[in-house]
Amino acid sequence: MDKRVGVASAWGSATVVNAIAAGKGAAFGVKLKVQAKVELVEGFGKITGRVVGERMESPKLIEICVQKVLKHFGLDRTYDARVETKSEVPIAVGLSSSSAAANAAVLATFAALGRKPRPKLVLDLGIDAAFEAGVTITGALDDAAASLYGCGVVTDNLKRRVLRRFKVDPKLKVVIYVPPSRSYTSKINRARLRPIRAGVELAHCMALRGEVWGALTFNGLLYSSALGQDPLPALEAMARGALAAGLTGTGPATVAIAKPAAANAIERAWRARPGKVIVTKPTVKGAQVERP
Repeated sequence: MDKRVGVASAWGSATVVNAIAAGKGAAFGVKLKVQAKVELVEGFGKITGRVVGERMESPKLIEICVQKVLKHFGLDRTYDARVETKSEVPIAVGLSSSSAAANAAVLATFAALGRKPRPKLVLDLGIDAAFEAGVTITGALDDAAASLYGCGVVTDNLKRRVLRRFKVDPKLKVVIYVPPSRSYTSKINRARLRPIRAGVELAHCMALRGEVWGALTFNGLLYSSALGQDPLPALEAMARGALAAGLTGTGPATVAIAKPAAANAIERAWRARPGKVIVTKPTVKGAQVERP
């Protein structure tokens, strides 16, 4: 039996401006990888998925991603598919695990078919799948584009437009505090975010002007206040020399970006907290096909 295999990977991302309150966002890629493997065999359209190491996590999103790519080519009744993802990105803590998984699954399916897609098509299929799977509120174009392109982006999520791209110095360190809890974006009560909408719009304007780190810190304080998340980790990081620090996504993780010496001090402070600390870097390249 003929079997086609594709493997691809995409990056997690950290929030600069969370788009849920105002529909506009910003994010940058971080060097935490999600890898997807897709196997296609002749069949009638049965798709099964698995999130490796996460038995309680639904594979619905990655299954829909594969289905949408096959349907794009009119092959959704030609192949059965198996898709699995392996992730360095902690799930449901605000580091774009869903967007990275969607990008990787879409790219891996194209690779299995021997096709090379336009980046915009990868984003559109992944976002459509995320809406269908119920894992997003705005479509998360900011997270998805940062994950796919491997840089910083400022976006209008509702219009699906990337308004600006920016580079993050690869010599900087990204320090991430991950508390021992999870937060699923789809379960957020948006009514709680109405009071901060004007502030989030201001943060978005700051990011568009190039004031990225100020926007990140301001956004983090706004969302921490609205969602009842602890702002102290971010304040601790700023006190130890971070260029910026704040809640990423809807949390509960906090991200700080800093020069190496300050990053070491932030890591030491955060290690005293329950949970874990991840030290990584900004990405310098985008998502990629690894096989074939």
